[in-house]
Amino acid sequence: MNIGIVCYPTFGGSGVVATELGKALAAKGYFVHFISYSQPARLDFFNPNVFFHEVSIYKYPLFEYVPYETILASKIVDIVKQNKLDLLHVHYAIPHASAALMAKNILREQGINIPIVTTLHGTDITLVGKDPTYEPVVSYSINHSDAVTAVSESLKRDTYKNFHIDKPIHVIPNFIDFERFTKQKKEHFKKAIAPNGEKILVHTSNFRKVKRIEDVIKVFCIVSKQIDSKLLLIGDGPERTNIEILAKELCVYEKITFLGKQEQIEEILSVCDLFLLTSETESFGLAALEAMACEVPVISSNAGGIPEVNEHGYSGYLSNVGDVEDMGKNALKILENEATLKQFKSNALAKALTFHIDKILPMYEDVYKSLVGEFTKCATDA
Repeated sequence: MNIGIVCYPTFGGSGVVATELGKALAAKGYFVHFISYSQPARLDFFNPNVFFHEVSIYKYPLFEYVPYETILASKIVDIVKQNKLDLLHVHYAIPHASAALMAKNILREQGINIPIVTTLHGTDITLVGKDPTYEPVVSYSINHSDAVTAVSESLKRDTYKNFHIDKPIHVIPNFIDFERFTKQKKEHFKKAIAPNGEKILVHTSNFRKVKRIEDVIKVFCIVSKQIDSKLLLIGDGPERTNIEILAKELCVYEKITFLGKQEQIEEILSVCDLFLLTSETESFGLAALEAMACEVPVISSNAGGIPEVNEHGYSGYLSNVGDVEDMGKNALKILENEATLKQFKSNALAKALTFHIDKILPMYEDVYKSLVGEFTKCATDA
């Protein structure tokens, strides 16, 4: 089967999941064609079954803003025809689903009928998509996709709540590739960060307001007053400067290390004791799952799809959004006793294994095969 995957190339959850899915499909013998404006961040290896098609963007004096959706639709048409694609899988509703539908209509007039799978990832529904400026297009794109998936039950509920959707939505959760995300022996690295055996807490995100990183700092303050500890902050974004100022005001700045964007995040997670995720909303919580796969328990808010990943009292603890006192108390429950910490680390891995890519990939394959079979039958009948 020849599969086209349209995604953002960035480190965000939708781009990461789309890339890892494509790599897994290629490993099973499918031919996978990535379509994006630059090479996806995690498309960092050679595989004869994987192809990357760049969407070239040219600025014309006539356009104040580049019409990316139109350019993308034209590129999809070309790739489908040149490579005889059997199916398009688009990740993130804006603008990928609408561009794919435009391409599908163009191709239909040329005698080519290709099914479209749209996967909803989060802010395309909970933030950007429900903006009145975009809502009609998002609703239309979802309703006219041939199959729609969402990464959590929470996101599925939000989609039906915020849009006029009459299309069934299949929940297929995010997943982990355990060949990459697994605890590694990095004792020399841990010794460099915590030379006196301090506990290491960690947070990773794109440093946007919705991540509530100020709460991460406040939780760490509570913990560091009781236990010798260090905090690693991975990522970068618009809130970084504010967070640095807050850390200095709270007099814990010397215990915090800003690592910026990191590609080999699994190496860092391997030396950590606790992951903090204090977001106002998360459609799934992929960062928490990656931590759990590296045997790091999670202290998190109970927002969105996070409770579907982090099991309260087992892989970590859940608290209401903004309740830093409860988060701090729960963190200390885990960190104050070595036997408890060891058990939570084991539980975190066990919970993460339920999201192994080998369990999730067949769900997507079933959707693909159903659609391709249905379209092949329709073409034969015609």
